[in-house]
Amino acid sequence: MTIDLTVIILAFNETRHLRRCISSARSIAKRIVVVDSFSTDDTASLAIELGAEVLQNKWVNYSTQFNWALDRAAVDTRWVMRLDADEIVTDELADSLGATLAALPESVAGVTVNRRIYFLGKWMRHGGIYPAPMLRIWRSGRGRCESRWMDEHVVVQGGVQHASGDISDINLNNLTWWTTKHNYYASREAVDLAMLREGRAGEDFQTGMSRQARMKRWIKVRIYARLPLGTRAACYFVFRFFLLLGFLDGWRGFAFHVLQGFWYRFLVDAKLFELERILQQQGLSLTDAVKQEYGYEI
Repeated sequence: MTIDLTVIILAFNETRHLRRCISSARSIAKRIVVVDSFSTDDTASLAIELGAEVLQNKWVNYSTQFNWALDRAAVDTRWVMRLDADEIVTDELADSLGATLAALPESVAGVTVNRRIYFLGKWMRHGGIYPAPMLRIWRSGRGRCESRWMDEHVVVQGGVQHASGDISDINLNNLTWWTTKHNYYASREAVDLAMLREGRAGEDFQTGMSRQARMKRWIKVRIYARLPLGTRAACYFVFRFFLLLGFLDGWRGFAFHVLQGFWYRFLVDAKLFELERILQQQGLSLTDAVKQEYGYEI
């Protein structure tokens, strides 16, 4: 059933995923808008071929790009949905979403759905990875993405409720691509943590977030960020893999939690240590150091 809904998809070189993503959203969305960061492949032309509207804008970070899309897409539908190019709307969500949205009172501005993450072809069901309600749908004009370098969430003006059904994150790229992406993420998160230590990034436990997002950020800022560099990555891996039963996903679950729960988090800490060392040795401001090392304007 088509819903009065605009789906916004950010994309860069996503020909491998885009057909699947748009096809899954077409059954529910009145409009599909692809915001392309000047891809070097056929992403833009493929999106047009599949019936989507295409906007193009230079990439800065996710929150900047998504808010630019909200401002430029002239959204005229009642609802907006955020969907990544490597994600799909499951049949269960497509079948239930229209009735769910229609039944919500006007006081509810945002809707969370669960996300299934697949790694090396396997759904990661354990280790605290699923279910993980994410605010992905909101009333037009009542939600925007936080201005953060990493771990950004949509914040809405109003209440939040949960919808039955999932989106599936099934990335088809190889592990080299995955580790390259997480290396990039680690730089952004190190910058975010350095800004937090300098008091330049708020803690932002906002009521307009989903409950899961507020809890995750509280733990990250009030507990995790205060633990010693490096050792906290090991503690996090043990917590996810053993206490939250990540080992039940077998060898691929082990690979996922080692890479995403330990290697990535340790890399963030190492980059934060490196960045703070540069500040001390070179006498630079954080703004200048980040510009010098990563090319980011903060």
